[in-house]
Amino acid sequence: MLTKKGAATRLRIVEAAATEIRERGVGNVTLDDVGSRSGTGKSQLFHYFPEGREQLLLAVAQHEADRVIEDQQPYLSELTSWTAWRQWRDAVVGRYRRQGVHCPLGALIMEIDRRTPAAQEVTRQLFAQWQRQVEIGIEKMQASGHISRDIEASAAASALLAAIQGGVVILMSTGSSEHLEAALDFCLDHLRAA
Repeated sequence: MLTKKGAATRLRIVEAAATEIRERGVGNVTLDDVGSRSGTGKSQLFHYFPEGREQLLLAVAQHEADRVIEDQQPYLSELTSWTAWRQWRDAVVGRYRRQGVHCPLGALIMEIDRRTPAAQEVTRQLFAQWQRQVEIGIEKMQASGHISRDIEASAAASALLAAIQGGVVILMSTGSSEHLEAALDFCLDHLRAA
């Protein structure tokens, strides 16, 4: 168990590594870079991440996954009106526009090797949490009569996430958010019409 000061130091290291990766790409970042940015020496880095670079990258991946959800708040937790859904949609599009062609989380998962159980778990938890939040929003809209009860909330939430991720892949390939916006708008229009 980390002390309060230890937890703060660990977080400072993770945030420094995340910033380095966002600025320079995962393949160009060394432990020396992270130490310099975080104001920590190698002994501290290995104290908090005794398994080295891969353990640090996994911690950064978890940090980035948490940011995906945080960047959608408060809208994601308050999907109770069409105005709220539009604000959430705009927050999602804005996040990925700012991210541009670089996806720190995707790059980290690829670097760690997405087949490893730990990397898979980070991704699984992110999508499970994200999908559940969207599903709750759909259920609330169904309860208020704004979305048909004939729509299966879980399937609709899955489709929304798939639409987002497909749009993000195209954005990363082309630099344009047009497909992401169209996919989200299509899904939301479908929910509204049902």
